[in-house]
Amino acid sequence: MPKLWSETIEGHRRTVHEAILDTTWALVAEHGLLSVTMSQIAEATGIGRATLYKYFPDVEAILAAGHERHVTAHLERLGELRNQPGDARQRLAAVVEGYALIAYHRARHGTPELSALLHRGEHVTRAQQQLVDLFRDVLTEAADAGQLRDDVAPDELAHFCLHALSAAGSLPSQAAVHRLVDVTLAGLRVRAGVG
Repeated sequence: MPKLWSETIEGHRRTVHEAILDTTWALVAEHGLLSVTMSQIAEATGIGRATLYKYFPDVEAILAAGHERHVTAHLERLGELRNQPGDARQRLAAVVEGYALIAYHRARHGTPELSALLHRGEHVTRAQQQLVDLFRDVLTEAADAGQLRDDVAPDELAHFCLHALSAAGSLPSQAAVHRLVDVTLAGLRVRAGVG
């Protein structure tokens, strides 16, 4: 059993919380969604069941918290790409590629059952809106700089990008993902005689 303790009570709580999330994801990956129990999670985390129940009421709540943590990390990464040095087109390309790779890797982890369980609820709705906003902002910046077509509203282009790039999840390789990114970016370029 791992020993979980930190310098402060709050630090200890964070450590235990993170350990519960990590352990649960590992158990679900190994045994399947329907096979994991709170007792297994407590034992594998190295805590008592009563302690586990102080943090989460059930396995679904643990998985939802883990998913929210994962989504937040993706949004932070995309935000970093949007804010990196370079011109607007370079930042747009970085965000488009970053999201395509997220979609590619997401499809390789988990099961349809886990996806159905986790891709619902308020945190998912919030995250989807944050994605649209992030894409819209970087698209607007590129359009304002004359580096992007301006005959379609940035909000519509944001939805186009997100839907097009979600196809990366069904592609067989990262090379195919890069080709999809190229095609998506080509669809955003200033058209001859337009813009």
